[in-house]
Amino acid sequence: MGVVNVTHDSFSDGGDNAGPVAAVEAALRLFAEGAALVDVGGESTRPGALPVPLDEELRRVVPVLEELAGMPMSVDTSKAEVARRALALGVVLVNDVSALRAEPDIAGVIADAGAYVCLMHMQGDPRTMQVEPRYEDVVGEVVGFLEERLAVAVAAGIPEDNVCLDPGIGFGKTDDQNLTLVRELGRICAIGRPVLVGLSRKSTLARVLGDPAGRVGSDAASVGAAVAAFDRGATLFRVHDVAAHVDALAVAAAIERGTSS
Repeated sequence: MGVVNVTHDSFSDGGDNAGPVAAVEAALRLFAEGAALVDVGGESTRPGALPVPLDEELRRVVPVLEELAGMPMSVDTSKAEVARRALALGVVLVNDVSALRAEPDIAGVIADAGAYVCLMHMQGDPRTMQVEPRYEDVVGEVVGFLEERLAVAVAAGIPEDNVCLDPGIGFGKTDDQNLTLVRELGRICAIGRPVLVGLSRKSTLARVLGDPAGRVGSDAASVGAAVAAFDRGATLFRVHDVAAHVDALAVAAAIERGTSS
């Protein structure tokens, strides 16, 4: 899953694709690099980010999705109306970082469209999530949350086969909690749904490599983290540098199979 943030304040590429022309070009480039899906978002969810009004989020993402109609797209939103407009334009997956909590009506929108959804764990909200996140058992609590939200989605009419899960790396977790979630990813995969991991360029990677003030991890570190997640059962990867991830994961998969084809 390639990332296109149509924002000015996303942590890694904020401002790079703030206009529809640049965003469409970026999406086409990611597809050419091998992305199976491109995720378009009009509201930053970085730590400390403020909410974006509905009209502004629509203004950012709708022109991009109109230009990319017919391509395998996902929309990164927690707003029911944004999801409705995006699905009407052919988007196949709604990537909801609130796991259907911000606007519960979004579940019915997704169910009516027969679309896919990704449910993510987050402690707090983007404004507060990195203010002393605390868990007794981070993996157990994330597993319990995702199981509960999966049940909510199914009860709302979304087929279980249409749901994937995301442990929410960097969303209300310390660096060590992020690393523990990846190390114990098998417990999340045991829920029985495909697991998406979004480690790409996260600040945890910078700090692992010795930069305590680092806000953005390197692409090389991102690839290493993705391969580690793959080894533990992840099957979906939300990334910025698609080409490098495609190559690395293709080799990791070949090793797993024990064959080059």
